[in-house]
Amino acid sequence: MLPDDWQLTEDVDDFLFRAGDFLRSRPALHNTPLTDIEKLRTRGADAHSAPARANACNRAAVATVFGRLEAGGKVRAIFYRTPRGYLSLTPLSAEQAGTLTAHLAGLGHSPSGVIADHDTATAFAETWQRHTGAAPVPFWRTHLYRLGTLTPPQPRPEGRSRVAGEKDHEQVVRWCREFCIDVGENVSIEAIDAGSWADTRFADKHSTFWETPDGTPVSMAGSTSMIGGMVRVDPVYTPAHLRGRGYAGAVTVEVSRAALAAGATDVVLFADPANPTSNALYQRIGYVHVADFTGYRFSYGAPEAG
Repeated sequence: MLPDDWQLTEDVDDFLFRAGDFLRSRPALHNTPLTDIEKLRTRGADAHSAPARANACNRAAVATVFGRLEAGGKVRAIFYRTPRGYLSLTPLSAEQAGTLTAHLAGLGHSPSGVIADHDTATAFAETWQRHTGAAPVPFWRTHLYRLGTLTPPQPRPEGRSRVAGEKDHEQVVRWCREFCIDVGENVSIEAIDAGSWADTRFADKHSTFWETPDGTPVSMAGSTSMIGGMVRVDPVYTPAHLRGRGYAGAVTVEVSRAALAAGATDVVLFADPANPTSNALYQRIGYVHVADFTGYRFSYGAPEAG
């Protein structure tokens, strides 16, 4: 396999024209590229804006780049690098990962890290270290689930679901921030605290509450718009003092049911491997494990002055 098999571009429309069918061929596995790249297409590079601390000496290094691996006239894999600097990859063999690292290193790229299915991310991180000396530091692990047969939990908690509206915005923002504290998602916490809700990954989600009979919201589930037949449920949050009462399961079922009713063929969600309660819940209501994903940061040593 030759490095020239990888075709790079900064034109998102051209990239989607050539790689869109490939991404839609496995919507569950490709759920994050589908949503991220669509956001970049509709909102431009600002949809994944670099942190405010980025300055003139490093902006060029974090330009959005898209790549596709072609063989036999077909796209076999893709990557994209957003202004935050992380590479997101679809599954690659060890050979393909090695070819990509050599190609990107030869072009002078210096990504902040890599996110992909576990085997791909690990293969890329190891070969990137051999090429550049940058040490990979794992920072994220997750299980990917796809909905099989939706099975509402029994007994069902009292109450009902309600789609959140404009009047619920402050509640949604507050609960998303609390969710981020629970999972250690500092980038989103910083954006929320800075009043940059539109820059968070939650801003374009559709939120649904589970309410008690008196109308008090007690749990929340978000979901993406449908892309390529796929809807991702994210986030699912219940305040700590209200957990263990079935609210999270009930609202997740309602959001999942709404996705199916809208015509989704693939309803997916991610779950923290360190949280056995949520993993068991999702499996009880019909979600089936698909893959594990991992993220690595790259440590390049002391940065040069800009």
